[in-house]
Amino acid sequence: MIGPNLLSSRAQSINGSGIRRVFEIGAGIPAAQKIDLSIGQPDFPVPQAIKDAAIRAIQEDRNGYPLTRGIVELREVIAEQIKRDLGWSIGGLPLNPSASDPGVLVTSGTSGALILSCMALLNPGDEIIIPDPWFVLYPYLATLSNGVAVKCPVYPDFRMTAERVEKFVTPRTKMVLLNSPGNPGGVVASERECADLLDLCKKRNLVLLSDEIYDEFTYDEFRTQPMASNPKKLMCPSPARLPGAQEHVLLVRGYGKTYGVTGWRLGYAVGPRWLVEEMTKLQQYVYVSSPHPLQWGVMKAFEVDMSGHVSEYQRRRDVVVRALSPHTSIPTPGGAFYAFPAVPERFGGENERGEKFFQAAVRHNVLVVPSRTFSARDTHFRLSYATPMEKLSRGLEVLAGLMEGKLS
Repeated sequence: MIGPNLLSSRAQSINGSGIRRVFEIGAGIPAAQKIDLSIGQPDFPVPQAIKDAAIRAIQEDRNGYPLTRGIVELREVIAEQIKRDLGWSIGGLPLNPSASDPGVLVTSGTSGALILSCMALLNPGDEIIIPDPWFVLYPYLATLSNGVAVKCPVYPDFRMTAERVEKFVTPRTKMVLLNSPGNPGGVVASERECADLLDLCKKRNLVLLSDEIYDEFTYDEFRTQPMASNPKKLMCPSPARLPGAQEHVLLVRGYGKTYGVTGWRLGYAVGPRWLVEEMTKLQQYVYVSSPHPLQWGVMKAFEVDMSGHVSEYQRRRDVVVRALSPHTSIPTPGGAFYAFPAVPERFGGENERGEKFFQAAVRHNVLVVPSRTFSARDTHFRLSYATPMEKLSRGLEVLAGLMEGKLS
């Protein structure tokens, strides 16, 4: 009889996202009463210039298959931005690239870039080192590639340091994953931490996968590394700006979070050509390409000023820290739009208190995500402050009340 016994071990080893579970629970709360601090999606409208460009591309019938690696025009724009920002010289677009030039690939979201990189690098049993806590996809990058995700605990400060990572490097290690600004903690790696990780990867002949999906959402005090083309303009620290980075760093960035187009599924990878070419070959069969007209839509994205939205999120970040820091440990987020506070120990043990706090919050119509979704431990919860200030303030009042014991 046809049934679940036919399912692959790969499919059965993957659990549904804990964030999706929160969505389903939230669906049972009346919209007028619900305070949703769980979703990692910007709450600002897509810039008009980007929407207009996408609409124009559709109306001009740019709706067929594009090149697998992305339209030439967008890759040229990305190459120009990477040169301005990092100083990397990317020549040979669209023809006759040099083997020493970094490769550029437009991907189906940043998740597409992450998956393709692991498919290109990992043989069965090969290892990728990821932080714990992690973004929900990270452990399954290895599962989907028949590899092994080695979890590197980064509690209590959520910093992915070379000292912590080196303990987990083995002969089977091929890649180290750095996410900065990070999800779920919003932590930004320092210049020194970036340099040390890059040095470790050079020494051990590893790829350093730098997931920088939130790079533009870095707050003022954590922007410490000069842009290559304008030393007066400070950016989020990245290992990609350091000497020798082009040989070891696979840089992954995207458009979804920065410009509010999460549903467009557009990201890009830039790095060693030998790796990007293999990712391109795989993309041909896994995703075919990224959405064609939407690639034209983001052509002007780098010219759009998002600083106003970043400043607003920084203001909300400050409100979150002020509200919760008197009651718990909460490292100040340096970017993204998440905070990852510790749950008071009276809610239970290391494997349950995040879930218990989550359930208590739900009783007051507030949605957060317990840390078991992001970690081997369940001692924290993630909240997203990508929500209007009025709702955020009401939600923080509930969360602080639960921590103080004024609510149950």
